[in-house]
Amino acid sequence: MARSTTTLTVLRTEELTPHMQRVYLGGPGFGDFEPVEYTDSYVKLIFGSGDDEIKRTYTVRSVDAAAREIAIDFVVHGDEGVAGPWAARVEPGEEISMYGPSGAYSPRPDADWHLFAGDESAIPAIAAAVESLPEDAIAKVFIEISDRKDEIYLETLAVVDVNWIHRGAPSNVIGEDKAGDNAPLIAAVRDTEWLPGQAQVFIHGEAQAVMHNLRGYIRKERGVPAEWASISGYWRRGRTEENFRVWKRELAEAESVSGT
Repeated sequence: MARSTTTLTVLRTEELTPHMQRVYLGGPGFGDFEPVEYTDSYVKLIFGSGDDEIKRTYTVRSVDAAAREIAIDFVVHGDEGVAGPWAARVEPGEEISMYGPSGAYSPRPDADWHLFAGDESAIPAIAAAVESLPEDAIAKVFIEISDRKDEIYLETLAVVDVNWIHRGAPSNVIGEDKAGDNAPLIAAVRDTEWLPGQAQVFIHGEAQAVMHNLRGYIRKERGVPAEWASISGYWRRGRTEENFRVWKRELAEAESVSGT
């Protein structure tokens, strides 16, 4: 059965930082959008049509039922990519179709504390999660960005220690000395004090840093069970989303064979 799509209208856009653009979507199609109860809710946006159709996965930053609109945040690096340039240039009144939303992660109320980490691509999901935490929740947040101009305010009622890690340049142009296995985010997470009790972990971002470095640290060294950890790559340096999906599938197959 073919997946159903929802078509929404661009209402307005907002520049959050030099590298983050928010697009508000609504219009007549909003009634067809069925939100899911996850803070890491995501849709597959459809660019083009027919044989030229390109899909890109993005987090739904927020849903405002009263205003009948949703917000999606895009990392923008000039003309690079598909979705970023679209978000930077799109005008109110234009339409875009999407599959979804889907999701799997939300902060657990029975966690003793929460650890969030990622790069720019994870900011929407981390921000939505932190925003949902109750007053008695405790969390540590580590987000790797270019510099202080890319920092945003994370609204929350909880006790949250927010750490912005400045790598010194946008993620698409940074040198190998601060990317992948050398991403500053890795050391920041590994060096932080591990709090007592059961941690729930959410780490997403560039796959080499997240899946080949931090996942092993969290799952093996810290012993966090799978049901308490959402750790995955949103993208991988030097790969399109299509190639990245193939890489993730091959990695999962290899790990299932090896039992890791």
